[in-house]
Amino acid sequence: MMDPPIPAQHSEPDLVLLHGWGMNAAVWKDVSRDLRGTAVCHPIELPGHGDRPFSPRSPDLWSWADACLEAAPDRALWLGWSLGGLIALTAALRAPERVEGLILVTATPRFVQAADWAPAMPAETLRQFHAAFALDPAATLTRFLALQVRGSERARETMRILRARNAGRPTPDPDALLLGLELLREGDLRGRLPDIRCPALWLFGTRDTLVPAAAAGRVELLMPGARTAIIQGAAHAPQLSHPRQTHSAIQSFLASRGF
Repeated sequence: MMDPPIPAQHSEPDLVLLHGWGMNAAVWKDVSRDLRGTAVCHPIELPGHGDRPFSPRSPDLWSWADACLEAAPDRALWLGWSLGGLIALTAALRAPERVEGLILVTATPRFVQAADWAPAMPAETLRQFHAAFALDPAATLTRFLALQVRGSERARETMRILRARNAGRPTPDPDALLLGLELLREGDLRGRLPDIRCPALWLFGTRDTLVPAAAAGRVELLMPGARTAIIQGAAHAPQLSHPRQTHSAIQSFLASRGF
């Protein structure tokens, strides 16, 4: 009698993790721990952030996405936070065969307001950040961290975590930070969202002042197949302020897609 077939082993999917502007891969420390056994995490630092070098030949979203694709597994899910989400979307457009799915945390296809895009930051806010950064980079970084937690019901604790994650890590390259602000100000992928065919989950926070939760409705119109979820009480960093809710939403998404 022949032995019964051995059931196929379920392998954990690879998951690329992209941080936001001015941060580094250390921000994913808790997420990587919480997803252990669910996914193999690959934190990748954006150009000029953390240990990643910055090249003047990286002038736009596409070149930043290319730099991340060079460091990523051949095929993976991509999780991007804030600016990292914009880069993840660009990677999905650049190399759709390599991006198995997207998880966008407080990200948006367009960060600044327009006549037809109200749920976003006023353009003047980013203009002021750009001008202030040229005068005092350190103070501007601190101010941006404060904006990310403003309104959160756990603002003080989240700010402590953000500062701790930055401590002991290399200071981001000033040129990379200036370009990152330009990418946030000029980036607009709204017209390309229908071209992204992979499964996608968008997470928003009810108290986010940088990417208002109202953007969820706009995303649903531009990507009818995408799933959106809004985390109550969270601002711009729900993975730090509300880890249980964020982890639950990610787990549910992965399970629904058979990962």
